[in-house]
Amino acid sequence: MLSLAGEEQHGYGIMQEVLERTTGKVRLWPATLYGSLKRLIEAELIKESDERPAPELDDARRRYYRLTGFGRRVLDAECARLEELVHSIRAKQGLVTE
Repeated sequence: MLSLAGEEQHGYGIMQEVLERTTGKVRLWPATLYGSLKRLIEAELIKESDERPAPELDDARRRYYRLTGFGRRVLDAECARLEELVHSIRAKQGLVTE
């Protein structure tokens, strides 16, 4: 979902973005990616986009995905949850004074 936070992406673009963002530590293989995309669509967190780039910049076989409004809210909530978790860990380690 994070890969779709900024813009619509096609499957290969998502795989490349994850690889780059994780500096090569996470590699999504097609079966994993498309299984995850299917589950995210079923949960109404993402949807296939009707928008297409200009034909000369596109491959007709590509499917583009985007976050739904619900998906954006879930991503925001997960971000807040993780920020709170990091804050709690740092506080426990004495790195943050409350």
